[in-house]
Amino acid sequence: MSSVRVMVLRAAGINCDQETQFAWRLAGACCDVVHLNRLIEQPLLLDDYDILTLPGGFSYGDDIAAGRILATRIVLHLADAVRRFVDRDRAILGICNGFQVLCRSGVLTGGAAGAPITLGFNDNGVYTCRWVAVRCDIDHSVFLEKGRVYSLPMAHAEGRFSARRASDVDASRIALRYVAGDVRQGPINPNGSLLDVAALTDRTGRVLGMMPHPERFVRPVHHPVASMAGDGEPDGLSIFRAAIKRFQ
Repeated sequence: MSSVRVMVLRAAGINCDQETQFAWRLAGACCDVVHLNRLIEQPLLLDDYDILTLPGGFSYGDDIAAGRILATRIVLHLADAVRRFVDRDRAILGICNGFQVLCRSGVLTGGAAGAPITLGFNDNGVYTCRWVAVRCDIDHSVFLEKGRVYSLPMAHAEGRFSARRASDVDASRIALRYVAGDVRQGPINPNGSLLDVAALTDRTGRVLGMMPHPERFVRPVHHPVASMAGDGEPDGLSIFRAAIKRFQ
């Protein structure tokens, strides 16, 4: 059994917790799904884990805005526990709705909630589900490999990254950008994100928020284009394994 322990946080409306747990276990981690209410009751539970994951879904129905209510509950009840977790050299992964939560809670930015970055409705105005190509241009993420282009599925209605000004965005924290991939995939930037941002990291490289779903490409048969599935490790699985390697 792996010595790396991962917590996948579950709350009302979350619907990717089981797939995310499966991905972590397939990658070699010991992974538990923990309900938000249980963690609020026992914040010290977090100290037993190396990686916290906020999975995709529609937490609390995405009422008000995507991830807003879950982010607010984290700020009100778990701010100290999460801050202690990060300060102890642990890692956090937020996928899709989890990325929205990390932005709106201030966890990703290392500051207060309501920082001058957000994830809004896609430019096309509809929920979009398809495969995209994203490239990592940084070298300090515990989840990603610099220079690698990942083929991953996306599925969201509110994934358009924006900021008050482009100058508000630190390029060293842009973990993934949308890039050209298979010609059948459609537009390069699927949601109109500023600077083609698909994922952000914090200054340490241990907190990552990403819109694509790595847990949906952990076996070669998951990819719809056989020639892009490759003979090696699936791109999604490699993200989970990279983090596990960091904490072994």
